[in-house]
Amino acid sequence: MKLKFQFTLAFMLSVLSLVCFSGMAILINGSKIAAFDHSIIMFIQGFESLGLTTIMKCFTFIGSTPSVAVISLFSLFFLYKVLKHRTELILFIAIIVGSPILNKLLKLIFHRARPDFHRLIEINGYSFPSGHAMSAFAVYGVLSFLIWRHIPARWGRTLLMVISITMIVAIGISRIYLGVHYPSDVIGGYFASGCWLAIAIWFYQRYQEKKFEQRRSTQSKK
Repeated sequence: MKLKFQFTLAFMLSVLSLVCFSGMAILINGSKIAAFDHSIIMFIQGFESLGLTTIMKCFTFIGSTPSVAVISLFSLFFLYKVLKHRTELILFIAIIVGSPILNKLLKLIFHRARPDFHRLIEINGYSFPSGHAMSAFAVYGVLSFLIWRHIPARWGRTLLMVISITMIVAIGISRIYLGVHYPSDVIGGYFASGCWLAIAIWFYQRYQEKKFEQRRSTQSKK
């Protein structure tokens, strides 16, 4: 029953994320979200200081491809050696590898230029959706999903969610603060990654459900 609920929830979240991403894509193509983007950028960059810039560069570095690769390798080791995960590793690898591929494809489709009015770092490439936002959501989202059931205490689960949400939000905000992404790029990245994450979990839960039914069928025949 619990597995069926998770199966249904993953499907509903994937559809919801897809709808939200599609809505965001329509808005940016029609330039209707420019005022929203500008006001949020002005608000966030209004806190600019030397110390905060250093912190935001650190979060951006954590969300970069080299850092994500290192975090993923340590996570794979932890999942395999400590938690004894096997099939879960396939889910983890699929999500981590699939996220940047999906991001590249989406950027080629939308061809949105990056903001150019106040950049604190220089970077090339298209803007929508944010690759850092997608990677952060994918990494910390799948880790939360896989580690959650191994934490018995409620405070431990709460801490896991707080850390994951903090990292996802902080990496996204760092891209806006540094002037290399519009807020809609970051939000769109969350929705795109959320859709990919939920779809991957949906397939994983479907596989788990079939395994459970096969075991139950085998036991009933004995």
